[in-house]
Amino acid sequence: MAPDAVTIRPYQPGDLESCRALWAALVQRHRQLYGDPSIGGDAPGVYFDQHLARIGAGRIWVAERGEVMGLVGLIVEGEEAEVEPIAVAAGERGRGIGRLLLERAIAEAHTIGVRFLNVRPVARNAEAIAFFHEAGFRLLGRIELFMDLRDGAQGAWRPGADLFGHRFGC
Repeated sequence: MAPDAVTIRPYQPGDLESCRALWAALVQRHRQLYGDPSIGGDAPGVYFDQHLARIGAGRIWVAERGEVMGLVGLIVEGEEAEVEPIAVAAGERGRGIGRLLLERAIAEAHTIGVRFLNVRPVARNAEAIAFFHEAGFRLLGRIELFMDLRDGAQGAWRPGADLFGHRFGC
């Protein structure tokens, strides 16, 4: 479904609170996926401020239609870049806004001469993995493996994927 009159534009200082809220909503989604209310701490939205300071306002874009409803960032390191984060307000998902944001980040990566563009959705987020795969992210560049050292943590992880003949939880 095509988004109606959505504008993708550079981040502006007045977008701070909206972007903090989108960041907090993304953290909430991760909390739900993993059943862990501690993810992101007590005030997850403020981590957007750290992200903004790290990558700069020039590498963040927002989607708006009267109000900010999505954001995307691009972390550039040499010939590589990572799309981080990409977040769309819950009530606006499934309307093509995430795709527009991703296309903006991809266009910027092309413009500045990035060779490899990556995304790192959490392993349990099957919707995000499908979204990125459909958008053309089909190469495995690196894999991050975890070991949960908490007592009784094995029960918190569910069956995930097989990779090169090995079973992993997520």
